[in-house]
Amino acid sequence: MHGSGSSPFKVAIVWRGDARARAEARPETSRFAAVFASLGRYGLAGEPAVWVEGQADLLRAQLMAVDAVLVWVNPVTDDTGAGRGALDAVLREVAAAGILVSAHPDVIDRMGTKEVLVRTREMGWGSDTHLYASHAALVAEFPGRVAEGPRVLKRSRGNGGIGVWKVERAAGSDVLVQEARDRSLRTMPLDAFLTERVADFAAGGTLVDQPFQARHLEGMVRCYVSGTRVAGFGAQHVTALAPPEHGRAPPRLYSGPEDGRFQRLRGLMEAVWIPRMTGLLGLEPDELPVVWDADFLLGPKDASSEDTYVLCEINASSVYPIPDEAHDALAATTLRGLADARARWTARRA
Repeated sequence: MHGSGSSPFKVAIVWRGDARARAEARPETSRFAAVFASLGRYGLAGEPAVWVEGQADLLRAQLMAVDAVLVWVNPVTDDTGAGRGALDAVLREVAAAGILVSAHPDVIDRMGTKEVLVRTREMGWGSDTHLYASHAALVAEFPGRVAEGPRVLKRSRGNGGIGVWKVERAAGSDVLVQEARDRSLRTMPLDAFLTERVADFAAGGTLVDQPFQARHLEGMVRCYVSGTRVAGFGAQHVTALAPPEHGRAPPRLYSGPEDGRFQRLRGLMEAVWIPRMTGLLGLEPDELPVVWDADFLLGPKDASSEDTYVLCEINASSVYPIPDEAHDALAATTLRGLADARARWTARRA
């Protein structure tokens, strides 16, 4: 461990940028100023570590000199479509050297892709969800499912609505397809739509589909979590898969973990769903990211007229902005992880 005795732990904050952004990055002027401030309140020394594509050696050298690395980098960039494979290779090296990395790329692979919807579909947040590991499987199985009702088809990796389509039967062999990214509507033969999906399976990609939730216009609840504890909520009306006349979605409204509207959801997450999810995914509780979120749509009312919640995705790679209260929660989780690691390191040396 680099931090020892009275010296503070050093924590690098990683986000994507260019060479100029890296050179000019300052905690107080960055997008993550509130994160740096919260780390400081917990006695942690935060430093910017901007990831520049093609400069892996530079970032690796910096990260090898800190105690923890907190990462906010999307799996796919909105503008260029670039992935983060080179960054993930660096992060795996750094983690193997004993440095805390959150979220570790292997943890993202287990919980932060759409495949988690299939692996946890038997839980209380699950729905009739299916994985297509090949284009042949999609062609064989999807037509029968969409014939029974509207489906939402999703690439295993993506963000901001990239690679998400609502598909429902139209006249004859046609389907009505709405793309979440730009809300465009097309009526086209189902076979033609399925042919377009060939590219989604390139380089080991998969597709997941689940039933379209009829109550989606009543809003989505984003549950923010730090480690195993709920750290806040975000409530938003979502219109990405709504008819165009519903207009653009209003901004998400944030609240802390004590928000009375969502205490039932909080209880389910902390007492039931998070412990069960970690077991199903083969994760230890202390491997969960210092901040992650689960997006829920409202399912059918249950027998006692209570809302049910249907998981539509988990975000683990670049969760920001977050509720104000979540900043101190993530700092506390980071400090706890570092203190535990220091205790193990000290015990080994004794």
